[in-house]
Amino acid sequence: MSMAELVLWVAMPYLSIVMLVGGLIWRYRTDQFGWTSRSSQWNEPAILRWASPLFHFGMLFVFLGHILGLAIPESWTTAVGIPEIVYHYISMIPGTLAAVATLIGLAGLIYRRVVVKSVRLATTRMDVVMYILLGIAIALGAWATIHQQIIGGGYDYRQTISPWFRTIPLLRPSPWLMASVPLDYKLHIVSAMILFCVWPFTRLVHVLSAPLAYPTRPAIVYRSRDEHLASAPGRRGW
Repeated sequence: MSMAELVLWVAMPYLSIVMLVGGLIWRYRTDQFGWTSRSSQWNEPAILRWASPLFHFGMLFVFLGHILGLAIPESWTTAVGIPEIVYHYISMIPGTLAAVATLIGLAGLIYRRVVVKSVRLATTRMDVVMYILLGIAIALGAWATIHQQIIGGGYDYRQTISPWFRTIPLLRPSPWLMASVPLDYKLHIVSAMILFCVWPFTRLVHVLSAPLAYPTRPAIVYRSRDEHLASAPGRRGW
């Protein structure tokens, strides 16, 4: 293995994990009020109404597809009666549709930020970096799927990329598994690792937010300033 391959397939995965986890902890401890998606719905709701669901639901299915393809070994799907050809079509057809929906949604969100002045003025430098890296990672992933699985007749990444991926959390990296991986898949993986490095410093942190305290939060009490409309007569103070 060359030094470049060791850096890409051994050092960089762990660097991205350290940056992601450490950055999220730092961001949460120092910038809880900034831990938000910084919604701009009030600036322009029309484009956002269709672009945001396309992007978010597309990304959700893309994420689930990656979990199925990378974390679950081929022997498990074979054991439950899913042959390789069936898995190939399951991953190719829904995966392509999810990628197309994600790209269309992302294009709409970027168009909205460029065209709508109020949204453009609220865009930070880190927003620009995030959109660029996110767009590159998604576009490379979509191209790898179309090029290798549809045009190229299929590439069994569960023999190379998936085993390499599973060796990372086990602290037994096997970089030689990535030697024969097509270039477009390699570029997609590298772009994803770079995105993970900057993730904690962008609005993407809202992905890890969940309204867990919402059901138990105290009720919001609204009171009228008009004493005639109040439910009970108000007391006079000093």
